[in-house]
Amino acid sequence: MSQETDKYYVHETAIVDAGAQIGKGSKVWHFCHIMPHAILGEECNLGQNVFVANHVVLGNNVKVQNNVSIYEGVTCEDDVFLGPSMVFTNVYNPRSAVSRKEEYRKTLVKKGATIGANATIVCGATLGRYCFVGAGAVVKNDVPDYAMVVGVPSVQKGWMSEHGEQLEFDASHRAKCAHTGDEYILEDGKVKKI
Repeated sequence: MSQETDKYYVHETAIVDAGAQIGKGSKVWHFCHIMPHAILGEECNLGQNVFVANHVVLGNNVKVQNNVSIYEGVTCEDDVFLGPSMVFTNVYNPRSAVSRKEEYRKTLVKKGATIGANATIVCGATLGRYCFVGAGAVVKNDVPDYAMVVGVPSVQKGWMSEHGEQLEFDASHRAKCAHTGDEYILEDGKVKKI
């Protein structure tokens, strides 16, 4: 039977281990598994077949699409989008016969970041605020705030607004979001909203 409280919703096929924390308004759908020391913020949505490991922290309004495993060592800040079947890792050099649980590398996904479908995030990377990782990309290094990265291995191909529109900078190093009109400036290889 589904578990619907005044705080959150958990589908009847999902497993939420005792000790897991789920914020108000969050939804956990079919065949998910949330480990006992995981923390989900408010208004999160976990699609079908999502795994959330111990000590994972998801901020508020994190959207996790189907078939995503979020392994120990991963922290996602508020408003992060994790696309369908994208992958996190937490060990850099895994071997079946070698236990490396003491070697987990931390991965930080900052506020507003988007990770596209089937992308792979190699552990130890920090993904900047409002960055955009294209579908199928393999990210091995840190990604700057607002950067758009694509490819295998990923390379930066541009900049994105907080609304998710590609930014085109003029000769004065300024750009406007085509949808919202918000202005951005590019200085010393970094973008910030004005």
